[in-house]
Amino acid sequence: MKGNFVELLLNGRQVTVEARPDTPLLYILRNDFGLNGPKFGCGLGECGACSVLVDGVAARACVLPLSAVAGRTVTTLEGLADGDRLHPVQRAFIEEQGTQCGYCLNGMIITLVALLGRDPRPDEATIRQALRYNLCRCGAHIEIIAAALRAVELAAEDRQDV
Repeated sequence: MKGNFVELLLNGRQVTVEARPDTPLLYILRNDFGLNGPKFGCGLGECGACSVLVDGVAARACVLPLSAVAGRTVTTLEGLADGDRLHPVQRAFIEEQGTQCGYCLNGMIITLVALLGRDPRPDEATIRQALRYNLCRCGAHIEIIAAALRAVELAAEDRQDV
């Protein structure tokens, strides 16, 4: 069956994809564009490993059909940095060593970027609430929360530099 053409803004670049409209966005990102930030985890949209930003809102790419992002802005982990300058959330995870195996890292970072987009100064309870549907099997929760709190500080510093 021949696919349809879908246009979207992917990591700041206008792209056109030919695929079936029901193709999961995750497959397009990984297979067609070689973007390996979003991971295939559960395939059910429950673990968060495949998270991306769609118009600034965290979404699960494994259950999101390509047709749902037509004409929209999609940002993956690879698209968060501004040139060589990492996003504050990325910097915070490095500074706080907020991961072990790294499989959940994409979802944690994407979720926190979306949270900071809505609430630039979330407290720890709000951070924990936002991350509650992101699965981490390593048990790096203490480091992840420390990284999230550091990201709030770094983002505030970045806003002051503007």
